[in-house]
Amino acid sequence: MKLVVANESHYKYAQIICDTIGESAKVRGTGIAKRTPEYIQKKLSNGNAIIALDGDTFAGFCYIEVWGHEKFVANSGLIVHPNYRGQGLAKKIKKRIFELSKEKFPGAKIFGITTGLPVMKINYELGYQPVTFSELTDDPEFWKGCQTCKNFDILTRTERKMCLCTGMLHDPEREKKEKKSIDKKSFRRLKSIKESLFLKKKK
Repeated sequence: MKLVVANESHYKYAQIICDTIGESAKVRGTGIAKRTPEYIQKKLSNGNAIIALDGDTFAGFCYIEVWGHEKFVANSGLIVHPNYRGQGLAKKIKKRIFELSKEKFPGAKIFGITTGLPVMKINYELGYQPVTFSELTDDPEFWKGCQTCKNFDILTRTERKMCLCTGMLHDPEREKKEKKSIDKKSFRRLKSIKESLFLKKKK
């Protein structure tokens, strides 16, 4: 199994990616923003996608969307072909697209909206936190993508404050602050241990 940054040579997989996303939504009975092969091909051509291949056979996919002048990026369209589910592939793809997002857009907040509990769990393990929609991008083009979802009326009725999806966000600045806080606590703990040992030695 290979996980690679997609390019134009992967155009031939655009239709099966769209079909797999659509079929998955039907099976789960959840809403989903529809994608066209042309839209997927754009993501393939600009290096903003990860595709999983078993030889030449399509196995999984996820892509990056950029919003708010690169202040926000979303990891969207995560899908694993039915023949390859239950093998931990979704987690591997999500981790790789997360890494690619940080490489290409180091200062951006990475977010996603999903109804899927497995995806929420993966996001949480990567450092995402559940947030209100007000903390996500206010770019109208992003929310326009929800128009093809069957739950779009809920989003509009609540004035884009909530829906059946859960918003999740990874904020690199918050991560830095939390790391500094942990480092300070570790230093204080180490200092306390050393002082305790020194006092024992003096006795």
